[in-house]
Amino acid sequence: MTDSDFFTVSDFAKVSRTTKDTLLYYDKIGLLSPISRDGNNNYRYYSIGQLAVVNMIRTLQALGMSLAEIKALRDQRTPELLGEVYTQLMDRNNAIIDEAVRAQKLLFSLRRAINSVSDIHEEDVTIQFQPAEAIILGDLNDYSRGRDAYCALVSFYRVIREKFPDLDLNYPVWALFSEERVKRGDWKWPDRYYFYNPEGRDRRPGAFYAIGYTRGSYGQSDALYRRMIDYINKHGFEICGDAYEEYPLNELCISDDAHYLMRVMITVREKKQR
Repeated sequence: MTDSDFFTVSDFAKVSRTTKDTLLYYDKIGLLSPISRDGNNNYRYYSIGQLAVVNMIRTLQALGMSLAEIKALRDQRTPELLGEVYTQLMDRNNAIIDEAVRAQKLLFSLRRAINSVSDIHEEDVTIQFQPAEAIILGDLNDYSRGRDAYCALVSFYRVIREKFPDLDLNYPVWALFSEERVKRGDWKWPDRYYFYNPEGRDRRPGAFYAIGYTRGSYGQSDALYRRMIDYINKHGFEICGDAYEEYPLNELCISDDAHYLMRVMITVREKKQR
């Protein structure tokens, strides 16, 4: 090999995307030593083939292995041992990737909730078409034998976990009130709970909704529902489906529960002319 086949420590640090100090430390602990040294000037020289070793070290570190573990692996390396370790690391990395994908979906959902109210007028009620959204919808809530909304929420989580053991349950949970309940003015405890999830098998329908907002802690919705129903009746619409009660700004981003932002969406249609 000629001199042009070797890298000085500084050049090798650049092409391997590491630092001179890192390479000197690798040499010190016996993890990666120069392929050649200049006895007169104590210059260190690395070969192009050692780039693969540096890449392996950095990859194993990124997957959680310590330098001591990596050195022990290199000292004892055989194709069989490396194949087994790589398989284990691939399984671990796949789990990390799956968790990162789930986290990304959750972050997207939470950010979208905040962005959805960035330019609203909280005092207004509007009629808007909303496209269908994937949701996880719970069973009908059971309020018999003294059970309340909290008991129903606990049951919702338990049943969803039993039905979908691998499902991410970190999404905020909201409340659904049936058309019949809204029409009779009974919106104290919801008929069902739900949460948005891209893997949801159910759908919040694509439809026109009366949409209104109010500030307050959970459950303080009476005045908003009455204001919205009054608006619906005065503007030539009628309730034709369920209502969805959500808190796009809740304890995740508001410190005072008296200032949570509630959004209610009531399914409507224009009244038929008689």
